[in-house]
Amino acid sequence: MKILVSIPMGADWGSSFIPKETEKILESIGEVIWNRTDRNFTKEELKEKVAGADVCLTGWGHVQFDADVVEVAGQLKLIAHTGGSVAPLVSDCLYDKGIRVISGNKIFAESVAEGTIGYILSSLRDIPYYSYDMKNGGWATKGYYNEGLLDQTVGLVGFGMVAKYLVRMLNPFRVKIKIYDPYIKDETLIEYGVEKASLEEIFSTCKIISIHAPRKPETYHMIDRKLLEMIPNSSLLVNTARGNIIDEAALVELLQERRFKAVLDVYEIEPLPPDSVLRKLDNVILMPHMAGPTVDRRKFVTIALIDDIKNFFNGRKLEHEISREYAMSMTR
Repeated sequence: MKILVSIPMGADWGSSFIPKETEKILESIGEVIWNRTDRNFTKEELKEKVAGADVCLTGWGHVQFDADVVEVAGQLKLIAHTGGSVAPLVSDCLYDKGIRVISGNKIFAESVAEGTIGYILSSLRDIPYYSYDMKNGGWATKGYYNEGLLDQTVGLVGFGMVAKYLVRMLNPFRVKIKIYDPYIKDETLIEYGVEKASLEEIFSTCKIISIHAPRKPETYHMIDRKLLEMIPNSSLLVNTARGNIIDEAALVELLQERRFKAVLDVYEIEPLPPDSVLRKLDNVILMPHMAGPTVDRRKFVTIALIDDIKNFFNGRKLEHEISREYAMSMTR
């Protein structure tokens, strides 16, 4: 088996996905061609390197496997993507040729769901505020108020992999969960013990609203001013999906009214501009697009993909396969 590792191993993020011990595991299952530079291959470089490879291990920012690349990848049977979404990477011609695709989507999703729990608890309990106040000589004042997650009503917008993991993690908190997803099936609602709801119902009735929709043309500014104005007083809006799903300008204006709080991990422009009004609002927790996976989970993504590479060549079921249909539904 010939494995092309096109992840730039000279970059910090590349070596975090494939530390030295994982390099040895890869080299134990086949002949490995490494990208030892600090950047992704150009399209021409990829075409040169992928010829003769059976497997290509890819990462963030990789060149798409379009018709030109697929044409020269005569032996390629499997793409193992260390990212979550494969939408920018794959093409119809790749699937037409029978090349199969696996990714770290499940492991990414689980970590983002964990991050969402952390964000919710941090905001409800005002952890950043009280920590800052304590470090500056403060203490809890008379009549202070904070909240918890137990027995709350949570609305999830979108029910992909992250949201599915999140529902399982929320179960111990005894929350009531409402879901907006036009594609959700009745049997899925029963399986996860959740209730289907409209966007309007979620935004007008839920204490905590968490966004998990994919970035697609039809979800651009799906969360508009009208919906944002429905958010009940003292509620919490969390976005770990993509920034442009929410009309950010409208969100900023409404957050300035201080009716509700937000935790934002993603933004319409990234990095968030230094002069963004969001940076000045004390009812918002801001994170720099790092809900997940946490850095320590990256090596587990690659190990899971290596296990699936073994499954593929031993005729076993793939645990992390991304079908054409699923790939087309992912964030681009």
